[in-house]
Amino acid sequence: MSKKEKVILAYSGGLDTSIIIPWLKENYDYEVIAMAADVGQGEELAPLNEKAIKTGASKIYIEDLTEEFITDFVFPTLKAGAIYEGKYLLGTSFARPCIAKRLVEIAEKEGAVAICHGATGKGNDQVRFELTIKALAPHLKIIAPWRIWDIQSRDDAIEYAQARNIPIPVTKKDNYSMDRNLWHLSHEGSDLEDPLNEPQYAKMLKLIVPPEQAPDTPTYVEIDFEQGIPKRIDGKEYAPIPLIEKLNEIGGANGVGIADIVENRLVGMKSRGVYETPGGTILYAAHRELEYLTLDRQTLHFKEMLGVKFAELVYDGNWYTPLREALSAFVDSTQQTVTGTVRLKLYKGNCSPAGAKSEYSLYSEEIATFGRDEVYNQKDAEGFINLFGLPLKVKAMMMQKNKK
Repeated sequence: MSKKEKVILAYSGGLDTSIIIPWLKENYDYEVIAMAADVGQGEELAPLNEKAIKTGASKIYIEDLTEEFITDFVFPTLKAGAIYEGKYLLGTSFARPCIAKRLVEIAEKEGAVAICHGATGKGNDQVRFELTIKALAPHLKIIAPWRIWDIQSRDDAIEYAQARNIPIPVTKKDNYSMDRNLWHLSHEGSDLEDPLNEPQYAKMLKLIVPPEQAPDTPTYVEIDFEQGIPKRIDGKEYAPIPLIEKLNEIGGANGVGIADIVENRLVGMKSRGVYETPGGTILYAAHRELEYLTLDRQTLHFKEMLGVKFAELVYDGNWYTPLREALSAFVDSTQQTVTGTVRLKLYKGNCSPAGAKSEYSLYSEEIATFGRDEVYNQKDAEGFINLFGLPLKVKAMMMQKNKK
């Protein structure tokens, strides 16, 4: 009797992947091997071992990818200043290529012929998983049950699980779709599907205190960067994971980091989500303030445009592409002088600059002062304006001539 071919399942133990194992057993003659990725979601994953085996998996890998996630995906995106549509700090977006990379590595180790994921046919994650697999292992087959099976809704999925006595973490009553990692927590579905509904932060938020319940006195925090990478909080050095954890704690306690956005999905529809990113919001604000101080005008302005494209690439799942790698190379070049200290004031959901310093600062008080100085000759501005405005003057002269 020949051995069965193997499929590697991206497994979280959540609703969708909980029902995929029996579904794969019922519909494919594959040996199912599960892989659960720890990207800092704050959950104990060891119980997934028993759960996966009981529902039909032959084995499960539980992989701690948290540090790789932060250093190889989060920090490069932070350095790029990439924010999708002005609000979304890409918490789910860059976790997917990190997870998919490990799925490919396990597939190669196990000699699997396919990878299966639980992303829906309406969402972005299917693209992020599959583009990574195509980029790293184009020979592997991809199975996406949500594009195949008869299940059409989360309620259908819950009924499918209940019929097979599969424990699930959601009910029809409390039906937010959530994704959590060390960087953020997302909320979609349920009452959020109507953009007119105000988010019920008191019952929804898990990382962040509702701003109106935050302390009545501000909290100040100082962050030190070295070449665009955060290294210290209030003078104390932290490794990447504890650094994010500490800033999540500080930001969350002050109501900082809530984003409510109706975003444009890659697949063409708009969707509404609420994102909690307390530490990330602090880091983006601090990094930006340091760049104001250390980057010249042309580089800063060009990098702003690049950041929009970088965010789009990450959102769309194009991490392992020549363009993203080239943009990261440019970003790394710009970060050589992004070293220094930024102080921020956190107060009831606001994250405001409260001072910055850098040995690479391009700000010169001697030149910028409104007081008397011996450096800047104000008469020089006349010639500059004459040349800078010459095209406007020539056009105006032409218009006046042709009116006659």
